[in-house]
Amino acid sequence: QLQLVESGGGLVQPGGSLRLSCVASRETLDDNTVAWFRQAPGKEREGIACITPSGASATDVDSGGDRFLISRDNAKKTVYLQMNRLKPEDTAVYYCAARSGSSLSLEDTRYGTWGQGTQVTVSS
Repeated sequence: QLQLVESGGGLVQPGGSLRLSCVASRETLDDNTVAWFRQAPGKEREGIACITPSGASATDVDSGGDRFLISRDNAKKTVYLQMNRLKPEDTAVYYCAARSGSSLSLEDTRYGTWGQGTQVTVSS
């Protein structure tokens, strides 16, 4: 059964950068579309970006726009989220999730496998 583990979160100053990693264990990610979501306290979970097995990707304009870049390395069973020019409002728990298939989607209900999350705090 596919399992996902996120890492790379932490405390960063406004304007800084972080790269989150989502590593698959037990199975590969070759046949999965993977997405990043985040949830801030008191807010609904929102989709950030997703990437298909072949590398096609989409990023939500409101949550990250051109500040965030999703990528993957199938050989390493890893999906990354590069986050640049971070803002205090980016503070949240960040989750990666996977689903079989190759359609781009940021609807969280379409993802069946989730990681435990990694905290990102943007503060001076």
